[in-house]
Amino acid sequence: MKIAVTGAFSYSGRYITGKLLHRKHSVVALTNHPERAEASGMAVPSRPLVFDDVAGLEASLRGCQVLVNTYWIRFDHADTTHRGAVDDSRQLVRAAVAAGVQRVVHISITNPSKESILPYFSGKAAVEKSIEDSGMSYAVLRPTVLFGKEDILINNIAWLLRRFPFFLVAGRGDYRLQPVYVDDLAELAVQMVESDRRVVLDTVGPDILTFRGMVHMIGRVIGRERPIFSCPPALIRLAAKALGFFLGDVLLTSDELEGLMSGLLVSKESPRCKTRLEEWLRAHRDQVGSHYASELKRHYIHPSDA
Repeated sequence: MKIAVTGAFSYSGRYITGKLLHRKHSVVALTNHPERAEASGMAVPSRPLVFDDVAGLEASLRGCQVLVNTYWIRFDHADTTHRGAVDDSRQLVRAAVAAGVQRVVHISITNPSKESILPYFSGKAAVEKSIEDSGMSYAVLRPTVLFGKEDILINNIAWLLRRFPFFLVAGRGDYRLQPVYVDDLAELAVQMVESDRRVVLDTVGPDILTFRGMVHMIGRVIGRERPIFSCPPALIRLAAKALGFFLGDVLLTSDELEGLMSGLLVSKESPRCKTRLEEWLRAHRDQVGSHYASELKRHYIHPSDA
């Protein structure tokens, strides 16, 4: 099949693209950064991802049977907003329909809701609705926190543990999350590309961890166990903002902290992915956290696909 992938040279999209190529599918990257094709090590033709250019989007998608969509933003920054990301995603869906695309495999998030006060989750719900209403066949995959060689959250927790004598958590730190290995997500995405079922699937790993427990586990595995102190959420926001100022990055937003503490990163479904975080950490203990991973440098200062 011929498959278009947004973010084919970025994080989850790159893993998905690699597996599609391994299975002998033809892939077209929808990206504004074709120069990243060489760095990715994949021989994939690229076409521009310009949401304002409806005719161009249709032309880029024409001839593709499936669209794999990983496009999204983590937080509002400058002129890039969640509301804009919803509009852009709807434009992409309309272009896919006009181009004759038959199926969409869309990467969403666990527990999206149009009633959510958090724009990340309400925005994801809005995009899911536009896909369901499009008339195309679809598979919506709902992961939680991704981990892997290029992840940001797990890596930067390890980075902090390597460099500071203690670690702060908001409240008791007993709120839960269910991380998923990016390669497992990619494998399921490829299965959905090759399927014709209309499904919405939570895509999570086998471990349900408290945030405090996860920090403790990361420290133990990398040999940097630190005292973990509870403090008010307001202090966490202040500390994250201050450290982000010195690093030139956004470590954690208020909305992200609210989503984490609200238990939105845990599934009510049985896990579909098998890789345990601790097993992966043990295999990469010398690399994880060795360098700080900047969200702004990855997606804004040196822009990339979302």
